[in-house]
This record gives sequence, C-alpha cells and structure tokens, in this order.
Amino acid sequence: MLSFKGERICLRALEPKDLDFLYNLENDPEIWEISGTTAPYSKHVMQLYLENAHRDIYEVKQLRLCICDLNGTVLGLIDLFDFDPKNLRVGMGIIVNRKMYRNKGVGTEAIGMLTNYAFSVLGMRQVYANVLEENAPGIHLFTKLGFKKVGIKKDWIYANGTFKNEILFQKINS
Repeated sequence: MLSFKGERICLRALEPKDLDFLYNLENDPEIWEISGTTAPYSKHVMQLYLENAHRDIYEVKQLRLCICDLNGTVLGLIDLFDFDPKNLRVGMGIIVNRKMYRNKGVGTEAIGMLTNYAFSVLGMRQVYANVLEENAPGIHLFTKLGFKKVGIKKDWIYANGTFKNEILFQKINS
C-alpha cells in the first residue's frame, strides 16, 4: 500500500473502509463546481471505484490518496490527475473536507509531499493546479509552495448560473 508519513499527516492509498467518507464527499454539492460533478453518485458506484483504486497511475493516469491525521482520521483527499509521462507533467488537486483542519498546515504538508513524489519518484518536470479565482486560501497555498500563476482561464467554470475564472498554477522542477 502506498503511504507517506509527514510531521502532522500521512497520505495513504484509498481503502474499502473509506467508502462512507468518499460517498459523502463526492455527493457534497458545495464541491461539485471544482470536481465537475453534475449528479450524485450511488454507494455502489463508489464501491466499484474503490475496488479499482489500486490500479497504477501509468494505466489510469491518476492517483488519489487520503490525507489522514497521524491517528488515521481521514481529513481530505489529494489527487494527481492527467498524468502525462511523455510530456512529464501532472495536475494536482486537493480538498481538506474537515473544515477544522483548514489553515493548520495540512494542505501545505500534503501538497509538499505529493509534489516531491511527482518530481522524485515519477520523474515529472512540472506539476500544475487549477484554482478558482475566488478561492483566496487555495491561491495563497499554492503560491506559498512555489507554484507560479501562469494564466487565467476566463469563464472556465459554470456554476450556480454564473461563469467563474480559474487560475492555472505551475511548479517546474529545475
């Protein structure tokens, strides 16, 4: 099982016991605009997803890990997506679902560990992230970790009857 341990958190592979957490997270309409979800998922679909979560990033082009505290409580998820080994780039997304753990270094540590993994183990040249323009904490987080704002995708996300801009951040491994 893939897992990394940091000072405050660990990142680990999804497990069958994560079904309820994943089901509740994926069915939370508050995050649908960033996840691209348009309808609820059934528990059965989430179960099938978990049964295939062990598949290799080279096969499925993504890696999803649970962010846990050191006692094993799941705090959120962090993903690598659009894995492109030819062009040596991968996207990253994060959600700390437990609001009491936001602004406590959880995201900083998780992004740092997974960025390091992408660069040192997967051999990526760059990691990128898409952050809604209105998401000041997300912008602060990626900027603090050395990601550079490289562009704005105008009217990129349509949610709740309005278009929203999305900022593209990149971190190049030099």
